[in-house]
Amino acid sequence: MRLSVIGLMLTLALSLLVAAAAAEEPPRGRIPRLGVLSAGSPPPPFADTSWSARNSTPHGLLQGLRELGYVEGQTIAIEGRYAEGHVERMPALAAELVRLQVDVIFTTTPAGVRAATQATKTVPIVAHDLETDPVASGLVASLARPGGNLTGMFLDMPELSSKWLELVLEVLARPTRIAVLGDPTINAPQFRFLAEAAQRLAVPRLPLEVHGAEEFERAFETARTGAAGALILLSSPLVASHSPRLADLAVQHRLPAMSLFAGFAAAGGLMAYGPSLNNMGRRCAVFVDKILKGATPADLPIERPMAFELVINLKTAKALGLTIPPTLLFQADEVIR
Repeated sequence: MRLSVIGLMLTLALSLLVAAAAAEEPPRGRIPRLGVLSAGSPPPPFADTSWSARNSTPHGLLQGLRELGYVEGQTIAIEGRYAEGHVERMPALAAELVRLQVDVIFTTTPAGVRAATQATKTVPIVAHDLETDPVASGLVASLARPGGNLTGMFLDMPELSSKWLELVLEVLARPTRIAVLGDPTINAPQFRFLAEAAQRLAVPRLPLEVHGAEEFERAFETARTGAAGALILLSSPLVASHSPRLADLAVQHRLPAMSLFAGFAAAGGLMAYGPSLNNMGRRCAVFVDKILKGATPADLPIERPMAFELVINLKTAKALGLTIPPTLLFQADEVIR
């Protein structure tokens, strides 16, 4: 009788252990799901080796995940939701990803960060944002200890705009008025820093405030009538998504132009100076990997890019009749000939 009771107890204990182990294991066939929330269009296929594709955040994210051993469709599933330029759709797309119960949301741009953080306080969010100050905006408690469900890569360096001004002045052979194009809401800190730098250097400035792509033509006409001799494009999703068109307009109006985005120089703009979007995407993949392995965004310090790249388009310089100083060419990370 005692042996029967002991045997029954051992069987019960073993059953409980098996049940507990089964509860801890993910359902068979279940792989982690990464939700991608973007204000733009779906990225080109990973096999696309064009310059613009390789030097982009989505390509960097996928490259980083592959380097970490993830295989899309086998060890990770990616649910992409793209607003196609209609930022008003972002909240609904973010809510859809939350309903799908993705394990992590990766998002870009201030609109994406805002939509994702409003949609969920529990699903981990990895962000790539070049304009938002996450602490000042109240999104996180601090860069070192975010404290919530948001972490990632943030640029938030409005002082970078003064570097753009210095680079433009180094190229120009004579003093001139500098036109500055940007979104008055997103780019308010950049407008302010650049105004202070222009005043310090005694450079006349012509602000060009735009809210959408339909205002580009008017802005460039204002630059022409205002006798601007060069153009600085402040960092914003609007500028990033319309870099080719802005590069064409700059060349048409014979304006030496500078942007944060390397794609602008590749599309025909004169220069670009900013962080590598590909590298930032790869770093975001590291955040995703850590979270999928058990880390919490609250304890993952927000990072800023440490390295910046200078891209110069010599074909555009020649078309504008400019000679790039040898010292500047020596500093360039990439020269488009």
